[in-house]
Amino acid sequence: MSETSPPMPLLDDTALETLDDFLESDQVDPEALDLIGAHGFLVALAIAPIETPATTWVAELYHGEPQFTDAEQRELILGLCETLKQNAIDALEHGHLPELPFDLELGDIAPEETPIGDWCAGFMEGVFLNEVVWFEHDEARVAELLLPFMALSGLFDDEPDMHELIADGTRAEALVKQLPELILDLYLHYRVPEEKPKPTPRKKKPAGRPGSKGRS
Repeated sequence: MSETSPPMPLLDDTALETLDDFLESDQVDPEALDLIGAHGFLVALAIAPIETPATTWVAELYHGEPQFTDAEQRELILGLCETLKQNAIDALEHGHLPELPFDLELGDIAPEETPIGDWCAGFMEGVFLNEVVWFEHDEARVAELLLPFMALSGLFDDEPDMHELIADGTRAEALVKQLPELILDLYLHYRVPEEKPKPTPRKKKPAGRPGSKGRS
């Protein structure tokens, strides 16, 4: 389980390098997510309570359709994205924590200037794809679980509460350390049904004497 098992990598180093090279190439729109952001984005899709069509998330991740060299390259690159997402699902389904592509410490650097901020921003982009569905079940709980991702992403700097959360370096570092567990908590929130209280057994009415009838 997550307490004893090391975090699980979602792609091997060769696959990550292949995806990184493509995302940094001229075949992709400059506004597309980089490897770190794409990793967060795809993990969010693995958690999401509903499946997002590939045509939707590909356009969002790559900021349009990439200029693939041929069908083979298209299959390779999109296949790596699908594999990363599915590996995240498999890990979380078995209660394992995913390995994140950065060290879990800020080192006195503003979150939005670190890979941590980039990853959280990518994760939130994945949430925004189906934001209503994410929050329709127990909105308060989901908001609580997503708060560290939102605060560290740098996307909500204009909100005083978010800025206050990361202004304290010690508190910000604590938020970073929580990320792997929060990913699993969010997944379980959408996959494990709440336990409903068992109904109270109805008391049986005393049976009348055999053959007896009510008085007229």
